[in-house]
Amino acid sequence: MVKKYSVKELLNKEKLFINKKVLVEGWIRSFRYSIFITLNDGSTVKNLQIILSNKLEKKIIKKITIGSSIRVIGIVKKSIGTKQCIELQSLDIIIYESINTEILQKSILQPKKHSLEKLREQAHLRFRTNIFSCIMRIRHHIAFCIHKYFHEHGFFYLHTPIITTSNCEGTGKMFQITTMDFKSKTIDYKKDFFKCKTYLSVSGQLEAETASLGLGRVYTFGPVFRAENSNTSRHLSEFWMIEPEIAFYHLEENINLAEDFLKFIIKYIVENSMEDLVFLNQYLEKYNRKKDNFLLEKLELILKFPFKKISYTEAVKILDQEEKEKNIKFLHPIIWGMDLQSEHEQYLVDKYFKIPVIIFDYPCNIKAFYMRMNDDGKTVRAMDILFPEIGEIIGGSQREERYDILLQRMKDTNTDQNKLWWYLDTRRFGSVPHSGFGLGFDRLVQFITGMNNIRDVIPFPRTPNHAEF
Repeated sequence: MVKKYSVKELLNKEKLFINKKVLVEGWIRSFRYSIFITLNDGSTVKNLQIILSNKLEKKIIKKITIGSSIRVIGIVKKSIGTKQCIELQSLDIIIYESINTEILQKSILQPKKHSLEKLREQAHLRFRTNIFSCIMRIRHHIAFCIHKYFHEHGFFYLHTPIITTSNCEGTGKMFQITTMDFKSKTIDYKKDFFKCKTYLSVSGQLEAETASLGLGRVYTFGPVFRAENSNTSRHLSEFWMIEPEIAFYHLEENINLAEDFLKFIIKYIVENSMEDLVFLNQYLEKYNRKKDNFLLEKLELILKFPFKKISYTEAVKILDQEEKEKNIKFLHPIIWGMDLQSEHEQYLVDKYFKIPVIIFDYPCNIKAFYMRMNDDGKTVRAMDILFPEIGEIIGGSQREERYDILLQRMKDTNTDQNKLWWYLDTRRFGSVPHSGFGLGFDRLVQFITGMNNIRDVIPFPRTPNHAEF
């Protein structure tokens, strides 16, 4: 029996396969002179050249079209061409499915450049394109190394519910879940499926906190949902979040963990996805007019220097000073107590420090109720990590472990204590200092791949007015 190999296996260990008979399967990327087939199976951005036997029947050759799926048995040979080191001289070929030429012309599989917007219109087919397959392979490696990092640092993977009764952030719209008929003017939620008003969760943080107070170190990694009508290149309605929670951790330890975590991911991707990164780098240079090695230099910058740490008050002072001294006009005026806008964050990272920035100790009135109050009574132990281009990549805090202060914060922010009785309860049974953060997975993939639109880094994007496929 002839052993089957992936294209990646053959190309990565090409010398081991010279003059050996192998079986390979995949989709045809190009077909030239009725002899040369370019084959790809999704395992790598590189293609395998197949030389068809001159004994092949003409009726079979006519069925070979771009996009068709095939099975080939052949002998691996050194290539006399300059574009590849090896090629496969076919002995036997089976066509699983050929594509009608007329259908092909209407699809994104035809061999020409398509806009990323066009690829989204045929999202079920874009996995077959070079650009999207590269992104998906990198996305896989990022997800894998996230689990690897937490496993090696003693964390336990926790599955938190996606159905909830409360909004842990206290802001923003949520997707409601119900089996009821809303034709009636009066709605009795006790007759609903869960006998109460429920939503799709925007975060697993509160549940993760309860677990950390028994397991020490936990993390969640799953989809969350936000019903904001944000049709921007940075927002999705359904997205993925990583949320670690650590007992006995103060803010400084939380900050150090977050920085180390991000650098681990970037380093892992540089070491394990260079082939795809190089392709994306070339794509960005050619079509987005980015400078040479833009993507690789950006990632190396993250690894090269420690992140700059400044307080919110320091950040406001710098921005105010820059505005006055350099006559910079921000769209949103700088005032202490405001929530920093994207323009402020990007100025600090891209113009002022030119490295990632960590801002901590934010005003309490712009942060969530569960963040630990500082002694000044004005700020909380919160932190954000800002990256080049995309701004906030991580948001976190030391959680408020003191029952009385947490209760007061819930009252001040009009947070429903009845729904979160269980969260309050954790502060009554051996509460300890603890911290955590949230990392938007899709935004991280967007940063690493250099894509301008977050819809191009997730398999099937869910955004306002778009829920196809």
